[in-house]
Amino acid sequence: MMWLLVALGAAAGAPLRYLVDRAVQVRHASDFPWGTFTVNVTGCLLLGVLTGAVRGGGLGPAAQVWMGTGLCGALTTYSTFSYEALRLVERGRPGLALANVLGATAVGLGAVALGWWLVRGAVG
Repeated sequence: MMWLLVALGAAAGAPLRYLVDRAVQVRHASDFPWGTFTVNVTGCLLLGVLTGAVRGGGLGPAAQVWMGTGLCGALTTYSTFSYEALRLVERGRPGLALANVLGATAVGLGAVALGWWLVRGAVG
C-alpha cells in the first residue's frame, strides 16, 4: 500500500510545483529560473524537516513515503533544473547557468540541513 501513499503525495506535489513555479517566475523579468530554484529549495527544506521528524520519532515511515518520496519527489525537479541550466548556456549565459547550478546546489543543501536541524532540535 506504500505505492498509494507515493501516488497521493505526487498527485499533490506535481501541480504544486507547476503553480509555484509560474507564480514566482512571472514576477521576475530575468533569464534566471527563479521558479524552479524556489520549488527545489522549498522541497529540500521540507525534506529536511520531514527527515528530522522521522528520525526523531515524531513521524513514522508512512509519512516519509507519502511526503518525502511522493510530495517532495514530485515538487522538486532535477530534470527541469538541468534543462534550464543548459538553456542558459545555449542562450549565451554560461555565468548565469553556473550561478544557477552552484547556487541551487549550495542553497538546497543548506535548506535540507536547516530543516533537519530545526526539527531535530525540537523533537530530539
